[in-house]
Amino acid sequence: MPTLLRFSAPRVVEVIDVPAPALLPGQVRVRTLYSGISAGTELTAYRGTNPYLTRQWDPDIRLFRDGAPESPGYPLDGWGYSEVGEIIETAPDVGAAVSVGDTVWGIWGHRGEAVLPVEAVAGHQLPTGLDPLAAAFVRVGAVALNGVLAADLGVGSTVAIFGQGVIGLLATRFAVLNGATVIAIDAIEGRRNRALAWGAAHALEPGADVALRIRELTGGQGTDTAIELSGNYAALRDAVRTVGADGTVVAAGFYQGDAASLRLGDEFHHNRVQILASQIGSVPNRLRARWDVPRLQRTVVDTLAKGAIDTTSLVTHRYRLEDAPAAYEMLDVDPAAALQVVLDFS
Repeated sequence: MPTLLRFSAPRVVEVIDVPAPALLPGQVRVRTLYSGISAGTELTAYRGTNPYLTRQWDPDIRLFRDGAPESPGYPLDGWGYSEVGEIIETAPDVGAAVSVGDTVWGIWGHRGEAVLPVEAVAGHQLPTGLDPLAAAFVRVGAVALNGVLAADLGVGSTVAIFGQGVIGLLATRFAVLNGATVIAIDAIEGRRNRALAWGAAHALEPGADVALRIRELTGGQGTDTAIELSGNYAALRDAVRTVGADGTVVAAGFYQGDAASLRLGDEFHHNRVQILASQIGSVPNRLRARWDVPRLQRTVVDTLAKGAIDTTSLVTHRYRLEDAPAAYEMLDVDPAAALQVVLDFS
């Protein structure tokens, strides 16, 4: 019987058995090989801070309303969005889009197997020679690339990237591949060292003087742009202070609670700083005629296949699904202990 990860309550993780769903026309069955844990979005569900658990989202007018959410909260089943698996069964009408034995990447959550519409995995076959573990980074790589595209980086540009977790490191690497000079900021020395190894020109600790230090590194000008990926309001404040006059800050972190650390009457106001939200639901406005989320993901896959980014080196911990509660506890109480945690079903 297939297994599934469930958040039963804040900080309570269970692994349960679920019936195997029947395969309907137009569907395929995928056996999971790897599933990456998001230390950002998923921990908001694990901790109970995700806004979908505390407020009402109105999709028609795209606003959160005060009050208890209309949809039920816990238990939350099958969170996760960085999966890789093998197709083990196809409905007779699926055709040649996919075949039994194909290794595909996609989004179906932390579960041993999934039944999906063929459209969810068609075109998601791994290129020959690409390690399936590397493909567990396609979605987070798209998040990183989206932020880099929003920052409009290129040769001669300078960017400060706050947060050098998995997505921050991927953003650093994409920015370097785009020709930008990267100043990486993170509190963890190992992550700063990885950023330098992936091409960052400088790697700094956060703190009260980080904006001043960056002014010194840039001849007093500040950076052209900053990308904030930690989801920390203090880091967003520092990102605003880091860019020069008329600079742009790409806010790509998943921020929780009230923004008590922001001081919008200071550099934000006096330097006319623009803050752009970057979220994987869409690409930057100026690119929508040519780019979409599938293109972001294809670009990540192509970059991995060419060997320009070694995502497998980011994996620091592998857990079997039955040991997932320990993985979430570690990420919750000791985030510096891990970089990428993967659930291994292989």
